[in-house]
Amino acid sequence: YAPFCKHLFLTNDFTNARLNVLPITRENEHCIRTKYEARTENELPVLTRFFDRKLFEKSAGGEGAEKEDVFPVAKYLDLILYSREQIEKENAAMGKESSHGGKEAAPWGIVSIKAQDVDFELPMTPMTAMRNALGKDEGGSGVPLDRGAYMAACDYWKDHATVN
Repeated sequence: YAPFCKHLFLTNDFTNARLNVLPITRENEHCIRTKYEARTENELPVLTRFFDRKLFEKSAGGEGAEKEDVFPVAKYLDLILYSREQIEKENAAMGKESSHGGKEAAPWGIVSIKAQDVDFELPMTPMTAMRNALGKDEGGSGVPLDRGAYMAACDYWKDHATVN
């Protein structure tokens, strides 16, 4: 994706973090919802598609179902790291103060943790790629859109959705 971004994969044998990306099936597609959403008040809202957690639990689990049956424990955790320099650039563009208050900071910071069943990077959602291409002032990273990566993301996400 970009040189300022690294992924660190850990075997998830120490948490009960559950999968939050699931395949779309005929049995669960009625649980999909959409909304315009911004991660912060300074970002532009983008259209998101997701499984409504409550609808999904009711539909998939039925009466007496265990949480593990509906949302399995993830096999891996994907820790997404950004360089300190990129974090500072994005914070400045969004009008935020330095994240380390003038003190020496770690060279990398965790920006996201994803619970998943594979030990490799899943494609970011197409809307995340679009937001990133908008630039730091709109809540993105400023990385131009890569058409091949975008098309691969569309191919993956046409059959998957996050759980909110």
